[in-house]
Amino acid sequence: MARLILHRLGGLLVTLLLSSMVIFGSLYLAPGSPENVLFGNRAPSAATRAAVRHQLHLDQPLPVRYWDWLTGALHGDLGRSMVTGQPVAERVGAGLTTTLLLVAMATVLIALLGLGLGTLAALRPGPVDAGVSVATSVSVTVPPFVASTVLISVFAVRLGWFPASGTEPGFLGSLHSLVLPACALALIACGFLARVTRDALREQLVREHVQTAEARGLARWPLLRRHVFRNALPPVITAMGLLTAGLLAGTLVVESAFAVPGIGQLTIQSVAQKDFPVVQAVALLLVAAFVICNAATDLIQALIDPRLRAAGRNT
Repeated sequence: MARLILHRLGGLLVTLLLSSMVIFGSLYLAPGSPENVLFGNRAPSAATRAAVRHQLHLDQPLPVRYWDWLTGALHGDLGRSMVTGQPVAERVGAGLTTTLLLVAMATVLIALLGLGLGTLAALRPGPVDAGVSVATSVSVTVPPFVASTVLISVFAVRLGWFPASGTEPGFLGSLHSLVLPACALALIACGFLARVTRDALREQLVREHVQTAEARGLARWPLLRRHVFRNALPPVITAMGLLTAGLLAGTLVVESAFAVPGIGQLTIQSVAQKDFPVVQAVALLLVAAFVICNAATDLIQALIDPRLRAAGRNT
């Protein structure tokens, strides 16, 4: 198990390093010069432009700039915003709590509804299974921005149960304000996880050893717990890990629709303003979240399946 953890940790670090190179290089190699963000519509003199480029270290070779940025990031210094002049860590950190709370709420909804509907469909063939299949087929086709619009129109404007935009003060106020964004963020993932859960459970239910145990009179719940649910966990955990990793990217749309002050809305604003340091930090954060979720998924599966632990010892 320790070797598996070290292997996954090494892969995580290599992935983050390569991703940081791509993120840093792609932004600074894009058309346009970063200092134009500061000048706007003004036409500075050559001396002024040179002084600004020197202050932003843009007159240095790209590898030197990358190394300075990387070593600073390892010490918690992600640079300063080119728009506000604030430290990037402060700008990102200000909205990170809200985004993490939104993602946590969406994850809970995905787990409850996705696992619940998938289990119900697998154990209740016939009308129940058909109804769940129709519901999940609809949910996976609804984009987050469409779901956001419908939820705002129905539950915020017409019924007035939730705020249409922004967040209310306090922890409970934030929870109340993020209910609709979390639902919009979780809708597609719920349908996808329900399908994966249903198929995984159905595959185990028709296995010969399960049918033999049922024919011998083994009680329903012990049969499901020992021989069905446990063996169906690997694909479900994989799907859950991938869906959770993708939630941070989904906040870009949902937070903009609901005007939630998180890193999703910050990313949209930073891209529009060409605030490269902030975009770099958020992009690296999204990659890190995706890689960490995948690594955590592998470790959880190794804890459940002894064969994966044995494979990790042999690598």
